[in-house]
Amino acid sequence: MTLPVDPLQWTIGLVGYGEVGRILAEDLRARGVADVLACDIKLGGPDEAPLLEHAAKHGVKLTASHADLASRADLVISAVTASQAVPVAEACAPALRPGAWFLDINSASPGAKIKAAGCIAAVGARFVEGAVMTSVPPYRIRVPLLLGGPEAAPLMPLLSAFGFEGRVASAKLGVVSATKMCRSVMIKGLEAMVIESFTAARAYGVEKEVLASLAETFPGIDWEKQGAYFFQRVIQHGRRRAEEMCEVAQTVREAGLEPWSASGTAARQAWVADLAERGMLGERNLPRKDWRLDADRILATRNDKR
Repeated sequence: MTLPVDPLQWTIGLVGYGEVGRILAEDLRARGVADVLACDIKLGGPDEAPLLEHAAKHGVKLTASHADLASRADLVISAVTASQAVPVAEACAPALRPGAWFLDINSASPGAKIKAAGCIAAVGARFVEGAVMTSVPPYRIRVPLLLGGPEAAPLMPLLSAFGFEGRVASAKLGVVSATKMCRSVMIKGLEAMVIESFTAARAYGVEKEVLASLAETFPGIDWEKQGAYFFQRVIQHGRRRAEEMCEVAQTVREAGLEPWSASGTAARQAWVADLAERGMLGERNLPRKDWRLDADRILATRNDKR
C-alpha cells in the first residue's frame, strides 16, 4: 500500500463519532484534510440525528460499518468507550490494507491494547497506542497525547501535520496506557470522592465546614469551582468514565494488586450515570455553576421509588 506523500491527502477514518470523534473531525477538516470518514454504533438508530447533522455541516462521510471505513482509510483513529477497544480492532482488522495505520486512543488497559495490536499487526497494518492525558474539549486536537509501540515514532510527524500535539513515550506496547490508567485512579477517583463527600456533607448540612477545611488543607484548589466541574463531567459522561474505570481496575489487577479504589470509583460513576440516564439529575449537558443543585437532586432520589 502506497500512502499519499502529503498527509492532508490521506483518508482518515474515525471509529466513534461521539464528543471526541466530532471534535477531531472538525479540527481535521479545518486543517485541510479532504476526506474524513466516521462510523458510530448510533448510526441507523433513534439517536443518529445529531451525528447526521454534524457530518453534513462539516463534510464528514459516514460509513455503514467498521469494515467499510477500514477498507477506505489510510489512518483509522479508534475513539470509542473502553470496553469496545478490542472489539473495534477485531472488526476493522480484516478490512485494513497492509501498511495502513491504526491509532487507538481509547482508555483501555495495557493488556487490551496489546491484544488489539495483535489483531492489527496480523493483517500487516500498523498499530500505535495513544493515551489522551487530559480532557479533550479545552485543547481539542492539540490535547496532550502520549504515543507508544514500535510504530509510534514514524507516525508522530504525520500526526503533527494533522495538528495533533503528541510525543512518543515508549516503543513498548502497554506503557502509555499504563500511564493513563494509573493517572485515572487519581483523577476519576477524585471525581467520585468529591461527589460522595459533597453530597453527604449536604445531607448533614456541614458542606460549609467541609469546604473550609479542604481549602485550608489544599489552598491551591477552588473547591466550589472544582466541585461544580466534577459533578458536571460525571453527570455528562459517567457511563464512559465507569467503563474506563473498569479498565483501570483491570490494569491494577495486571500489576498484581486488588483494585479496591478503582472498583469503587467505577461503581460510583456508574451509579451517577444511572440517575442521569433516568432523567433524575436535570439536563445533562447544561453547565453546572453550583454543585449543590446536583447534590440536592441526588439526595432527592433516596425516596424516589421509580
